Amino acid sequence: MFLHVKNIPKLSWSSDSPVNFKPSLKTLFYLCLGLIFFGFGEGLLIVSSIGASPWNVLHQGVAVSLGLSIGTIAFLVSFLVLLLWHFLDQKIGMGTVINFIIIAVMIDLTIYCVDKPNDFFFQLFMIFAGILLVGFGTTMYLIANLGAGPRDGLMTGLQKKTSLPIALVRTSIEIIVVFLGWFLGGIVGIGTLFYALGIGPAIAIFLYLFSKNLK
Repeated sequence: MFLHVKNIPKLSWSSDSPVNFKPSLKTLFYLCLGLIFFGFGEGLLIVSSIGASPWNVLHQGVAVSLGLSIGTIAFLVSFLVLLLWHFLDQKIGMGTVINFIIIAVMIDLTIYCVDKPNDFFFQLFMIFAGILLVGFGTTMYLIANLGAGPRDGLMTGLQKKTSLPIALVRTSIEIIVVFLGWFLGGIVGIGTLFYALGIGPAIAIFLYLFSKNLK
């Protein structure tokens, strides 16, 4: 059921257009709340220390190949992904900018406030919790429809062009990114693999639940 979800639902807090610079407070609230959950989940993935997210593996691999910092590569990759939006009919909105700010702040706060676990099973718990939080947060802020982050926009843009389920599109993107990062010298951990295989279905689950149970 949820694996066949293809669309981002329109709910009571959805903006009529991603190019909306005067959204309602309700829309802005759900956008920011979703990004807070997203950033918290990303932070837990980092703190778990058993595998970076697929895109960070790619950033690491490219950084190793080019001799640049991971932060520089992350910025350049985000910029290149945004350029691809032109071919996917995706639009940059205020949510695209807010995405960078809130997620970065929440990742830093999580790393600062949450201690690195020593128990492997607790590390796995943090990975699964992080995947669910990122999936939940992604769903909430995408429904706000004020503009996606670079990588989520790639997902929704490719889905519209291919008409394939969101879970399949996102999983395919993550697997390709992991392979490229690993090929270029990035380090892949068990958490990376769980994320690559789990984030697509997690987003699809929450899209299904939101569309069925909320208005």
